[in-house]
Amino acid sequence: MTGHRSLRATLTALPLAGILGLALALPAGAEPPGIPDPATAKSELTKLTVAPEGSMDGYSREKFPHWIEGPDGCNTREAVLKRDGKDVETGSDCYPTSGSWLSPYDGETWTKPSDLDIDHVVPLAAAWRSGAAEWTQDQRQAFANDLEGPQLIAVTDNVNQSKGDQTPDEWMPPLASYHCTYASMWVGTKSKYGLTVTDAEKSALQKTLDGC
Repeated sequence: MTGHRSLRATLTALPLAGILGLALALPAGAEPPGIPDPATAKSELTKLTVAPEGSMDGYSREKFPHWIEGPDGCNTREAVLKRDGKDVETGSDCYPTSGSWLSPYDGETWTKPSDLDIDHVVPLAAAWRSGAAEWTQDQRQAFANDLEGPQLIAVTDNVNQSKGDQTPDEWMPPLASYHCTYASMWVGTKSKYGLTVTDAEKSALQKTLDGC
């Protein structure tokens, strides 16, 4: 880590203008492709089917084969680390040997890939409960390795672990300034894959997007 552990306290103490200035001074964080703007996300949210969460019966992470090898010989995790980092250098095995990563969930910067998880924005278990239980294995693999939508992002490992498989009515990133982007990514992913939302989940997403 390279010294942003006190960022949240700093942000709390700063007026809005100071926060904006600090944000401009920080290195760019992860930016997955295909993130809808908040207005588009609000429109997409109205079109999602509202339904109670399904059962976890039969769920296993193995039913979502992930970190598969791409055509360049690098796996999905390695591809996201290279995409989301700054000045990333990799060895012949695709694993990063240097670089830095700003986790947008909490504003922390890391220089060791081992300090990062690749978050499935819509967790695999949450997807299972909202429609993926009915998918084929190939469909679940595509979802778990999606490099073309806003479903994968490199973030601080313990923040990702605290999220678990919770939905936005239960968990949002610690950094409040990222809530609009996170809600937009969540809706964009659920819209792309035709997944359902619960009443509570939709309400939380609507409230967040209304404040963007």
